Amino acid sequence: MTTTAKYIFVTGGVTSSLGKGIIAASLAKLLQAQGYRVTIQKLDPYINVDPGTLNPYEHGECYVTEDGAETDLDLGHYERFLNVPTSQANNVTTGRIYQSVIQKERRGEFLGKTVQVVPHITDEIKERIQMLGKSGDYDIVITEIGGTVGDIESLPYIEAVRQLRWDLGENNGIVIHLTLVPYLSAAGELKTKPTQHSVKTLMESGVQADILVCRTEHQLPKELRRKLALFCNVKEEAVIQSIDASTIYDVPNLMLEEGLDKVVLKKLNLKSIVPDISKWNEFVHRHKNPKYEITIGLIGKYVELQDSYKSILEAFIHAGAVNEVKVNIESVHSEYINHDNAKLKLGHLDGVLVAPGFGERGIEGKIDAVKYVRENNVPFFGICLGMQMAVIEFARNVLKIEDADSIEMSPDTKSPVINLMEEQKSITDKGGTMRLGAWDCDLKIGSAIRDIYKAESISERHRHRYEFNSDYKEQIEAAGMKATGLNPETGLVEIVEIPEHPWFIGVQYHPEYKSTVANPHPLFVAFVKAGLNFNKKQKSAKMAQND
Repeated sequence: MTTTAKYIFVTGGVTSSLGKGIIAASLAKLLQAQGYRVTIQKLDPYINVDPGTLNPYEHGECYVTEDGAETDLDLGHYERFLNVPTSQANNVTTGRIYQSVIQKERRGEFLGKTVQVVPHITDEIKERIQMLGKSGDYDIVITEIGGTVGDIESLPYIEAVRQLRWDLGENNGIVIHLTLVPYLSAAGELKTKPTQHSVKTLMESGVQADILVCRTEHQLPKELRRKLALFCNVKEEAVIQSIDASTIYDVPNLMLEEGLDKVVLKKLNLKSIVPDISKWNEFVHRHKNPKYEITIGLIGKYVELQDSYKSILEAFIHAGAVNEVKVNIESVHSEYINHDNAKLKLGHLDGVLVAPGFGERGIEGKIDAVKYVRENNVPFFGICLGMQMAVIEFARNVLKIEDADSIEMSPDTKSPVINLMEEQKSITDKGGTMRLGAWDCDLKIGSAIRDIYKAESISERHRHRYEFNSDYKEQIEAAGMKATGLNPETGLVEIVEIPEHPWFIGVQYHPEYKSTVANPHPLFVAFVKAGLNFNKKQKSAKMAQND
C-alpha cells in the first residue's frame, strides 16, 4: 500500500473509440488483483454538465452511480470490472469545470483576477483529478481523458496533465497513450505513422507518453515495436500490443500477457507480484463455454446503437455465465411492433425485456409486446419505462380501462395509471432533476422478487420522473398484478409481478447498473434461468408433437 496516491493518465490518439475505457478497466483489474486500491475516473471534453440530457444516439447510455450522478457509460465498465462503486467524482465534464469556475468568479473568489483557461480552468481540472487521490481511499487513480489528442476540446485537459506531472514529481504520475496501428491489406503491412504523428501531437502539448498501447488487428512484430520505441521515445518494453479480442473480458488477460501491469508498476516505483485473477478467469471460461443457448428479445427505441443499452447487454453476459447459457440478444424496435405482427416478431423468443426510455415514440409497440408475452406465458422483464408499460397494458386489457396511460405520453389522460412524481411537479430544469441514485425498497413476503433477492429489503439505483399511481393499486392488485416492492419512506411502488404468470416482473429501478462480473445481478440471473426453462419446455412440446 502507498501513503500517497499515484496517478495514471490514459490518452487517445488518431481516433476516438479505440477502447480507452476497457484498457483502463483491464489495467485497474490487474493492479487490484495485486492488492492495490484502484479507482478510475473519466474526463469528458463536451460542454454538457453531464450526459443526462443527451439522446442515447448521441452518447450511448447514461450510467447512474449510487450517489445519483448521471455519468458516462465508461463508468459502467469500471464498476463491472472492479466491483467497486463509482461516484460523482469519477466523471468530470468541461461543462462542470466551467460551471464551477464561473460560480467561483461570481462569488468573488478570484479577488479581481482575470479568469483564464490557464491557470483557473487547468487548476480546477487538477483539483478534480486529485480529489479521489486525496481521499485516502485509493493507492492508484487512473484518469481516462475522453476524446482525441489534438482536439481543441481536449487541450485544457492535456495542459492540466502536463502541469500535474510536474507537480507530482518523478514516479508519481505516468501517461499511457492509446493509438491505432492500422493494417493496409493492399500493402500487406502494419503502418506506424498514425502512432508517430499522435505521439508528436501529444509532445507538442508538452506531454511525453511513458507507455504506448497499440490497437491492432494483427500481431506487432518485434522490429515494428522497436521502431515505435525509437521514434516515439519510449522503452521497447513499454510498447504494448492490444490486439482485437472476441470479448472485452479477454482484455485483462491480454494485458497481463503483454506485461502492461509490470511496466506501469515499475514506472510508478511500486512492487509488482503475479496478479490472482483466477475468479475472473472462471467467469470468462463459463462465458465462452456455455452448455445452453437462448434468445431474448430486447424491445427498445434506441436499438440501432447497442451502446444505448450497454449495461443491460453486459448484465445478460454476467447472468448467462452463471447459468452456463449463451444469451443471444435480438433487438426489436418498438416502433415496428403492433397487435397484428407481435406473434411474428416475438413468437420465437425465450423471453422479452422491455427496455427503459423516455418520450412517446414507440410506446404502443411496447404495450403490444407486453400484451403478447403476458397472454402467451413468455418470461417478461420490464425495466423503468418497461415496468410502466406493463402496468398500462394490464390496466387497458385486463381491467378494461381503455384510456389508461402515462401522464408522460398523454398529459390530459383521465386514467393516469402512471403519474408524475409529486416532488417533480414544480421542476422546470431537465438536467440532474430526476429521481436519481440508490433508494431502498422493501420486498413483500411470499413474492417471487423476495425469493430471487433472498432478502427482505434492497437498495437499487433509479432514474425516472414518473411513478405507479397508487390510486389504482387496489384495483390492479385485485385483478392479479401485485405490487411486491415498496419504498419504505414514500410508499412508491417499485416492483410489480403477476404470480399466475411463469415469470412476469417489472421494476421501476435500473438493476443493470449494479451487475458486475463478481456479482451478477440476481434479477438477470433469474430471468435468464426462466428463459432457459421456457426454451426447454418449448422443445419438449415440439418433440411431443412430432412423436
